Amino acid sequence: MFTGIIQALGHIECISPKQGDLRLHIACKETDFFHDVVLGDSIATNGVCLTVSELPGNSFWADVSLETLNYSTLKELRANSPVNLEKALTPTSRLGGHIVSGHVDGVGQVTKRYDDARSVRLSIEAPAKLAKYIAHKGSICIDGMSLTVNAVQGSSFELNIVPHTMAQTICTHYRPGTRVNLEVDVIARYMERLMMGDQASNPDAEGISETFLAEHGFR
Repeated sequence: MFTGIIQALGHIECISPKQGDLRLHIACKETDFFHDVVLGDSIATNGVCLTVSELPGNSFWADVSLETLNYSTLKELRANSPVNLEKALTPTSRLGGHIVSGHVDGVGQVTKRYDDARSVRLSIEAPAKLAKYIAHKGSICIDGMSLTVNAVQGSSFELNIVPHTMAQTICTHYRPGTRVNLEVDVIARYMERLMMGDQASNPDAEGISETFLAEHGFR
């Protein structure tokens, strides 16, 4: 589990295809980032939970499965691509963001970027299937960053990026057309499943919809 508060910026050292999926070698210039990392630890990389398989110097290797490649932007990374890094939280960590699992739900795309006083405003288009989990003033994880939704219209939503976040994360590289990893609030996912009740065991059930709510007395 993670908090969505980025601890360091890293970069891709190299990408190694292996039997249909990938191995990533990720380095970090902050020399103390890896001081308490051991083999098997989890590190969120652009919001994707990766398991440390090797620890050479100030870097780590991780295997990336086809499932992860299909649901995230990791397959689009190249050597020297910058990445957000966060180590898994401990019982004594401050939960400065929100509960983040590192399990990416899909890929969104930046559609607008403009200055708003000292902040930067971003508009992001999410996959239609994720729109129902995105709420005004709710939390969403973008490339591993815990951010607040400032406005939402359909499957598009807006974010306000303060100067500190802009300087300490890969947000500074975002432009219209940039693709980003999205993880919706885990509470919303579980709430949907609970509301389905007995329908959750139906393999043909499509989740909560207006028809489902009407059939169950919500009008």
